[in-house]
This record gives sequence, C-alpha cells and structure tokens, in this order.
Amino acid sequence: MKKPWKKMPPREKLVTDGPDALTDAELLALFLRTGANGVHVMTLAQQLLEEFGSLYRLMTADKEAFLRIKGVGVAKYAQLSAIAELGRRFFTCADSVKNMVQNPADMVNFLHSKLGHREREIFMVVFFDNQLRVIHSCEMFAGTIASVEVHPREIVREALKHNAAAIVLAHNHPSGVATPSMADRDVTQQVIDCCQLFNIRVLDHIVIGQGEHVSFAERGWL
Repeated sequence: MKKPWKKMPPREKLVTDGPDALTDAELLALFLRTGANGVHVMTLAQQLLEEFGSLYRLMTADKEAFLRIKGVGVAKYAQLSAIAELGRRFFTCADSVKNMVQNPADMVNFLHSKLGHREREIFMVVFFDNQLRVIHSCEMFAGTIASVEVHPREIVREALKHNAAAIVLAHNHPSGVATPSMADRDVTQQVIDCCQLFNIRVLDHIVIGQGEHVSFAERGWL
C-alpha cells in the first residue's frame, strides 16, 4: 500500500506552477475531488491509472468497467465522463480547429477527440479552403471493428459541395494500434488519384489509435 499523499496538493501546485506541472494522477485527483472508503484522493487516482493502464484508457472506459473498481461509483463515473465530453466538444468548436494545418498537434488532438474512443472504424474527412482554413469536417463512412469501406467519389463529391481546395483523411483503429495496413495505403492512393482530377489536394491521412497516431505526411507516403 502506498503512503498517504503528503506533497503539495494538486490545486495549490496548479496555481503555483501551472497546469503543465501536474502529473496525470494529480490532474485526475482534481476532478475526482474526494477519495473513497478512507482512501486519499491521490491514492485513488493512482490506483485508477494503474488499473486501466493510462489516463486515456481510463477516460474512455465504459461504465461497466469503471464501476467494477472498488471504492468508486456512478457519481465519479459521471464526473470523468463529463470532463471527457467537455474535452471532445472543445476540440470541435470553430476557434479550436480553424488553424489545424498550421498546428498539426491541434489536428491530432481534434481527431483523437472524435475518433479515439470509437468501438468501430470510422473514416473522417476534414475540408479546407485555399487558405488552408477548416470549412467543414464530417464522418463519411462507418465500418466494423476491423475495417471500413471507403468510396473516393463520395469524398470528392463532398469536397466539391463545400468548394474545398484540400482535405485531410483520418480513420481510427479500435484495436488501439495505429500502424496503417496495406489496405489503408491503397485506399489513400485511390482518394489521391480521384482528387487530382479536380485539383483537390490530400494533405495527410492520419490513423488514430489509443494514445498514438500515424501521419502519412510525416512518413513521406503522400
């Protein structure tokens, strides 16, 4: 059993040193607010992270998995679910996504918020104008736990509908491993070929896993 928490409390540490100084356990403790059954809130936060393996897995866990943990209940599940949803909504607001090409980290965070928690493969497209400003994004195709069927002509049709000059492709791997398959690379090339006929640029294809991602552009595959 770990010793009771005796360091600077997370709230005071945040005020003194800023939010970046907090560990995952300290951030989690801020939202849990209280411990349970005589367990200090920091100890509870550490136990939850150890049980699920990471903050990401904890924040995307379903209710049944969460409630199996001794000492927690519906109230704390609701608190963490609300925080996770708040984060997802933040990354979908217009101000947070309008300059995503200029800041690739924002693009990845946005895609994680939209796709990282999904249990089936979802193929999403983000559309840009000729100034590389986001004008639209949508989930275009939904598949199974292991695959999704993509129709390049539908992507082009949607791009023309919004007068888009460029697009970013994205899909998730529910397995958690972001490594692209050969099928992923093939369909990317098919979309590129189709878009070239209409002078639409494919800027990237980003595969989202659990806490990881792979960018085709970064790997020089486009």
